[in-house]
Amino acid sequence: MGVTFRTPARHYYREMKKISFRDDILPLKDKLYRLALGITFDTAEAEDIVQDTLIKVWGKREEWTGIDSIEAYCTTVCRNLSIDRSKKEETRHVQLDESLHTRPDASTPYEQVAARDGLGLLQELLRELPQAQQDIVHLREIEGKSYKEIAETLGLSEEQVKVYLFRARQRIKKRYAEIQGYGL
Repeated sequence: MGVTFRTPARHYYREMKKISFRDDILPLKDKLYRLALGITFDTAEAEDIVQDTLIKVWGKREEWTGIDSIEAYCTTVCRNLSIDRSKKEETRHVQLDESLHTRPDASTPYEQVAARDGLGLLQELLRELPQAQQDIVHLREIEGKSYKEIAETLGLSEEQVKVYLFRARQRIKKRYAEIQGYGL
């Protein structure tokens, strides 16, 4: 008489989820655009990256059933394309369009200039961070992703994400204080 061990079927068979390009992937284009824009700081380049991301993801449609999170997969593809393009074309030195610097709720010209200068300074401080920290700050602060989602997207542990985010915030805070204190 032999002993048999029963293990849950989930170890052997992944639950097959039908992924639809129109319903599951296309709605991510705005998030992908913001991610690409946050890395490249170039609106036209970000649009191209989103297109390339969607084309690349479509080309891998036979593999979708093996992907745990299609959103994390798309974000990773977009992130990698953005980093490659920003290094290759040196788009880090391109400023954001003027329309992205102004806040519509700033009522006076002084407030508009102050908002634009503050945003410009923040962008410069973000660019000083290592790429991994830039990505984490963007995903957490701009996209509102959870630590778990960021960890899945970037292939890090949740603890690493928390540590990198803490260090990034501290560095930005310190540099901001140094720059603002210099003018006094």
